[in-house]
Amino acid sequence: MTTTARWASDPARSRGRLHVEPRAAERGPRDAFQRDRDRVVHSISFRRLRHKTQVFMAPDGDHFRVRLTHSIEVAQIGRVIARSLGLNEDLTEALCLAHDIGHPPFGHAGEDALKAALTGKGGFDHNGHTLRALTVLESPYPRWLGLNLSWETLDGLAKHNGPVRHPGWALAEADAAFPLELTRYSSLEAQVAALADDIAYDNHDIDDGLRAGLLSLDAILAVPMIAEGWDAVRARFPDCAPERLVGELVRSQIGAMVNDLIASTRANLAEHQIETAEDVRAADGAMVTFSDGMRAAERTLKRFMYAELYHHPRQLAAAETAAQVVSGLFAAYADDPRRLPDGWREALPAEEPGRSRHIADFIAGMTDRFAITRYREHVGAIDLPEGF
Repeated sequence: MTTTARWASDPARSRGRLHVEPRAAERGPRDAFQRDRDRVVHSISFRRLRHKTQVFMAPDGDHFRVRLTHSIEVAQIGRVIARSLGLNEDLTEALCLAHDIGHPPFGHAGEDALKAALTGKGGFDHNGHTLRALTVLESPYPRWLGLNLSWETLDGLAKHNGPVRHPGWALAEADAAFPLELTRYSSLEAQVAALADDIAYDNHDIDDGLRAGLLSLDAILAVPMIAEGWDAVRARFPDCAPERLVGELVRSQIGAMVNDLIASTRANLAEHQIETAEDVRAADGAMVTFSDGMRAAERTLKRFMYAELYHHPRQLAAAETAAQVVSGLFAAYADDPRRLPDGWREALPAEEPGRSRHIADFIAGMTDRFAITRYREHVGAIDLPEGF
């Protein structure tokens, strides 16, 4: 797509890739950001997202979202916003699709377990691991490590939630290899990807929570934003049964949040006299935002979701078991590295912290079901709570 907005990222003006690729190696008529998106889509790390937790861990139900379907939904929302604002859709999509690649099995429960396992050795965070996975661990090319993504894509993944002033070791290593100006804001495309993520899970997690029976319609109607949306949907479809209107509620809320974000962002760009992509990076705040009213409503919704869904007793029980699986695997591999697959065992560093980080790299790449299988093989039987 040809972008017309003066503040959009321009693939023709990309800062390039860490490893220079000869023109003769290019396949097809694609620009730099289109290639990045395609490299993400074709990666093993992206494919593994289909068996990684979104909200429910290793769910039995086929209709629940997983990291892969969530990432696709984020990309759809991100492209709509990018198109409306005249941004580069391909860069936006690449960032949306790749933003969760660094998540270990079992989502935040798995992340907390790896963080604890690496106490004193640098810790673990999924955003830093996204950069590590894409620049070091995912290596399909014969002459370099990583996918060799453009500077703009790596920059957007590193800082899509804003400047990073205290990077963890994984992000610091990526920045040392290919400086990403971590203390400055990233592109508008990256800022769009961050809020498209929020819009997606704020609303789709309601859908999944209702489907799982952990949320009820009466409970979610205690949230003012949801109650307002529900009243509007009922007024439009007065003869439909309530259960037929949940999908319409979710769609309407997504639309309201997207429209609010677009209007607020346009106002920000005008107020701050943003003329170029460089102006965006030099700004003293994010340009892609919700309005004050929507921001407050969204935070209220998040508080409700944490209290009623993410910290539901069933979810906490599942998270406890998930942490047991991840921490048990880490201990098993640390105690006897012969349990590691051949390639991983042969590359195991002799000294710390590299040794523990290497084991964490292996575990972080696992899917939920692979981690459960390996735990039973290396550690022992485990009782999985309902939902696994």
